[in-house]
Amino acid sequence: MGDILWNLGAFIVALGILVAVHEYGHFWVARSNGVKVERFSIGFGKAIWRRMGKDGTEYVLALIPLGGYVKMLDGRVDEVPAHLQDQAFDRKSVWARMAIVVAGPMANFAFAIFAFWLMFLIGVPAVKPVLNDVTLSSPAAEGGLAPGMEILAIDGKAVRTWEEVNFALLGRIGDDETRFEVADGTGQRREAIIPLAEWQFDPDEMSPIRALGLEPVGPELTLTVAEVVNNGPAAAAGVQSGDTLQAIDGEPLADWRQLVSLVQASPEIPVELQLMREGRSLTLTLTPERRESRDRVIGYAGVAPEVLPVDEAYRFELTYGPLAAIGAGISRTWDLTVLTFQMLGKLLTGIVSVDNLSGPISIAKGAGATAEFGLVYFLGFMALVSVNLGIINLLPLPVLDGGHLLFYVIEAVTGRPVPEKIQEIGFRIGAALLIMLMGLALFNDFARL
Repeated sequence: MGDILWNLGAFIVALGILVAVHEYGHFWVARSNGVKVERFSIGFGKAIWRRMGKDGTEYVLALIPLGGYVKMLDGRVDEVPAHLQDQAFDRKSVWARMAIVVAGPMANFAFAIFAFWLMFLIGVPAVKPVLNDVTLSSPAAEGGLAPGMEILAIDGKAVRTWEEVNFALLGRIGDDETRFEVADGTGQRREAIIPLAEWQFDPDEMSPIRALGLEPVGPELTLTVAEVVNNGPAAAAGVQSGDTLQAIDGEPLADWRQLVSLVQASPEIPVELQLMREGRSLTLTLTPERRESRDRVIGYAGVAPEVLPVDEAYRFELTYGPLAAIGAGISRTWDLTVLTFQMLGKLLTGIVSVDNLSGPISIAKGAGATAEFGLVYFLGFMALVSVNLGIINLLPLPVLDGGHLLFYVIEAVTGRPVPEKIQEIGFRIGAALLIMLMGLALFNDFARL
């Protein structure tokens, strides 16, 4: 229950900030163009707080924190008194209306740059992209990558951290190959061509990095138990914190991942677990709980390992000065924007499955997790969502900013507004498509749960 409340709280804070930024973009440009703004609302439904500003705008916080709106004086919606005609949205030039509509998404991109600027100013803990191991018969192994190598660039773009490697690989999904520039342990550089034709994976089950066969240098998961879930299968078997796991059914355990694989392969099948406790060897019977994960059934034990931190030789703080952080923020926002458009294109062409779409539940979980890690990670999360919010609102669906923008572009080209009947049909189609998209995203969220 505590996790749910934390995730919900972080989600409301993040979404509230991003919606306020988006709507303020519309508000500021509308006021700058002489449009009277009647209401500025964060949230929908019943108002829980309201105040009338000296500028004549009613400011509202509403009960349902899933969006917001700026209500402008508009002759298409209400009757406008003669003395206010020049302040009505529909009386402004098509260029002014286009600027007002596009200002919301642009504000989201500007916020992403600010969030990344602040993140890089504070400093981001990072790990050098050095390979601890390479999985046999994987695309990485076929490309000639080996343990100890450091990844310097992917397809000509420099990478300094595993996060940057992850972003670069996401953009390669569906491609035939990718080119790595790497340095071996002696510092000698070489190019490795990694084949991607057979590179397929479920993002909910595995990261692009591990799916490619790369094992990063990172925190080491030991075979010593740090935590046992109350009332879980391991607790029922008698496993305790501090136990060192040694073997399952007589098969010696080399690392924690091997343990996970063996447990997941044994749902509701009793296994003999050999372990050491305070110098004594014990054998316990563990029956992994049956759990469904997407289209397969796996076993679950309910234990977590002790984790050894990353070696100091591979850790560093990714930080910039005030001016350099601006450039880094713009670059990261641009990279995210390009990646998002690439993924949208691959969704439309079927290269990327629609199962990868996420809805508010996944966003809430992400908000809670990053907020728990600290301000730097929460800023990065909000920047990511802000970029996606900006891009989604620019899609040419009539119920979104991009749909309104499309109508105004047509008006600017033809010299006359799009007929209201056509706009109404467009709004209905756009609303139906958006509801279908949100329904699919929510279905995926519940499937992940």
